[in-house]
Amino acid sequence: MFAGSSEYIYNRQLGQREERNLSDSARWIDWEAEKVTAHFRVDPSVGLSEEEAQKRLKQVGTNQLSEGEKISLLALFVDQFKDFMVLVLLAATLISGLLGEYTDAIAIIAIVLLNAILGFVQEVRAEKSLSALKKLSAPTARVLRNGKWLRLDASKLVPGDIVHMESGDRLPADVRFLKTENLYVEESALTGESVPVAKNPARLPRQDVSLGDRKNMGYMGTMAVRGKGVGVVVHTGMDTEMGKIAHLIESTDTAETPLQRRLEQLGKVLIVVALILTAVVVITGILHGHDVYKMFLAGVSLAVAAIPEGLPAIVTIALALGVQRMIKRKAIVRKLPSVETLGCATVICSDKTGTLTQNKMMVTRIWADGRKVTVSGNGYIPEGAFACQGREINPSDFQPLRRILEISVLCNNASLLQEKEKGGLLKIKKQVNWLIDGDPTEGALLVAGAKAGLTSEYLSEEWKRVKEFPFDSERKMMSVLLERKDGRQVLYTKGAPDILLAKCTRIVYQEKTVPLTDSLRAEILRLNEEFAGMALRNLAFAYREITGKERDVHSDLSAESQLTFVGLAGMIDPPREEVKEAIRICHRAGIKTAMITGDHQATAMAIATELGILRPGGLTLNGRDLYNMNDEEFLKKVNDIDVYARVSPEHKLRIVKALQKTGHVVAMTGDGVNDAPAIKAADIGIAMGISGTDVSKEASSLVLADDNFATIVAAIEEGRSIYDNIRKFISYLLASNVGEILVMFLAMLAGLPLPLVPIQILWVNLVTDGLPAMALGVDPAQVNSMDRPPRNSRESVFARGVGWKIVTRGLLIGLCSLAAFWVTYSEFPDDLVKAQTVAFSTLVFAQLIYVFDCRSTGSIFNRTPFDNRALVLAVISSALLLLGVIYYPPLQPIFHTVPLGFREWILVLVTSTLPVLIAGLLDQIRPASLKKAVQG
Repeated sequence: MFAGSSEYIYNRQLGQREERNLSDSARWIDWEAEKVTAHFRVDPSVGLSEEEAQKRLKQVGTNQLSEGEKISLLALFVDQFKDFMVLVLLAATLISGLLGEYTDAIAIIAIVLLNAILGFVQEVRAEKSLSALKKLSAPTARVLRNGKWLRLDASKLVPGDIVHMESGDRLPADVRFLKTENLYVEESALTGESVPVAKNPARLPRQDVSLGDRKNMGYMGTMAVRGKGVGVVVHTGMDTEMGKIAHLIESTDTAETPLQRRLEQLGKVLIVVALILTAVVVITGILHGHDVYKMFLAGVSLAVAAIPEGLPAIVTIALALGVQRMIKRKAIVRKLPSVETLGCATVICSDKTGTLTQNKMMVTRIWADGRKVTVSGNGYIPEGAFACQGREINPSDFQPLRRILEISVLCNNASLLQEKEKGGLLKIKKQVNWLIDGDPTEGALLVAGAKAGLTSEYLSEEWKRVKEFPFDSERKMMSVLLERKDGRQVLYTKGAPDILLAKCTRIVYQEKTVPLTDSLRAEILRLNEEFAGMALRNLAFAYREITGKERDVHSDLSAESQLTFVGLAGMIDPPREEVKEAIRICHRAGIKTAMITGDHQATAMAIATELGILRPGGLTLNGRDLYNMNDEEFLKKVNDIDVYARVSPEHKLRIVKALQKTGHVVAMTGDGVNDAPAIKAADIGIAMGISGTDVSKEASSLVLADDNFATIVAAIEEGRSIYDNIRKFISYLLASNVGEILVMFLAMLAGLPLPLVPIQILWVNLVTDGLPAMALGVDPAQVNSMDRPPRNSRESVFARGVGWKIVTRGLLIGLCSLAAFWVTYSEFPDDLVKAQTVAFSTLVFAQLIYVFDCRSTGSIFNRTPFDNRALVLAVISSALLLLGVIYYPPLQPIFHTVPLGFREWILVLVTSTLPVLIAGLLDQIRPASLKKAVQG
């Protein structure tokens, strides 16, 4: 009836890949197991027949994640030349070549190719997300076919297959559990849940749809860490929850960075300006009687000068140098243009587990003998102190506390291990990187005992395990029967506080063992609630001395009774120590932080409050509320929400997009598979380098090598500095170009001869502008970079005084260069070359002095020039190159220069210094509104 039935009809047509809605993906949770197997026409004791499995495989396809349509490497490389600024540079190359300026043309082509190669390499690396995701699929699965258990390639699984899983197995598909035996599944990469989830086949209420709450479901790519179970496959391939994430990654566009948008706008402005200037200068010169060819040559030279062809190269160099500085601060940049995006980030959406917290459960509170004890330490490192009422105590002197720690270590199946530098594992003693083999909760208990010197090795010398009553989801307890060398036996038990308390009749209280009264029970339950309110995961501890006549009674029902209650231990995945200060700096810098986690709301709120993420009056939203909220309602509240709990991957993506719609520049951090779509969609995606999955890393723009949230702050500071430097050299390049254009344009209007020849214009544009501009790219950050709010991502590169600076300095440089030309030409009307050499020299020195003015939003005197030694060396080099062009005889005819005397140099120095001096006075009298904008 079941296994070979041809009546099976799968619930979608062949080839359709529609994204399932939430209610459909959760449909199995409130069905009884029998109803699920009936739906899939399978007998759970026999499985599918091979013939039926093949039919379904042809219908639904293999159990694999698709990577979508691949773009060829050639097409990807060609795409790099479609950027508007690149097209402008290619046009400049053509013009330079036609004019015979082959050196200029070759330089521009080299710049374009360099940028294309960099972009090509970045994009090839960036699209590896789905390949990394496929690695999380189980390579094989244990499947029931025709009544026999077989080990098959997981790609051959189909809906309706019966599969078996046990500790250490990766789930091969989405399954509805039919039966489980103490099965725990680690789902943090998918849900953000910080501890393994107990699974059982019981049906659940339909309302309980959050991924982390579907106790009777298992999902592709998650890992069984304890127990075993049998389930029926309900979804395969792209229809699994992992497949939905793959679809989101595939369909999510990478956000264009603000810098890319600004440079594209700048390129469009410059090309329009270049065309207008070419036409005006050529027409004006011809009207004043100049030779048509010479005027065309001069006009085209000015047009080329108006386009700073070195800009893309300098931007790339500035970003690359910033990347090197970031690497030293543990931030690895995968996509160059995204570096400066950090500078305008207005909100950081951070995953909790492993990002804000250590992803290592740790005992932080213990209640014993009526006293509260705090436990310090860091992660799994077996070092820490125990304190009571602010005073450090020795557990050996506090017997009830020692007893709890003994139970923690002996009633435990985890191991505390140490990672060798070359990747092996070694049993503990003194090394560096500690980790847990086994359940994280048991690992936390093991570490707590080790902090008191109670290791399993040490205690095994005194105690021998006789029998174990394993933990299961029904009893919610674990017990071990132990025997000392003297033959005395004791039962040590740990478990859920309310369950264990019901098994106890006595309690260790105020240094005595006394009957467990109702009032003491109430006090323990109140403490349990108090610890839970601090988002602690609580366990209770008890023991029982085994008398002679009870030694042969070893069932859990008889053994786990008449217990003596010892105390409680509360554990949590603690916040990283440095994160609180990092978040405070973010708030000071005007950057909002929001926690987005799949963990429980109480846990999320407790961590967020401790770290300062949850502001007074800030809102907390869970996944169910978010699901029931339409986009309009959500957009109204999104800026007030500080904590998102129990969210799914679709929710994370929705949150990022909502914040972007409200004008935010979003940085999204995370380490799990579930974070990858949101990481890719964010303006700056940040993955964890140590704990992060390959999927999250490949989808990201930035990887934190130390998994440290505080590193983000350093990266943001670096990002702000990089953008500031980009603005500096844009200001320098464009003001210099404005000066070059004006000196020619005004000379044409005044009917004067050409003050500069085309080769001089191109020389200034490539040599004088290039070296100092590159040196500005490594200018040290100003000390107050993290004390100002983020810049508006939509602001122009000319905002906050840059436009004012370009116009005023460019105008003054042009006027002063023209004045030097006019004075010299008036004195030596028969020596045009000398006047052109003076104008050429004045233009160069005026720009070299102005470059120091670019380092500050204020005047040239606001910062000492020796902060940037590279800039000083660049200026000296440019000056020496100018002197070479003027005084080296073989170069004189090429660049139309003659040696200058003392009087000419005095004129050059005076006129080249005047622009920054006059500009300083103009800055003092400019409108107050503009001053305020510059300071902002």
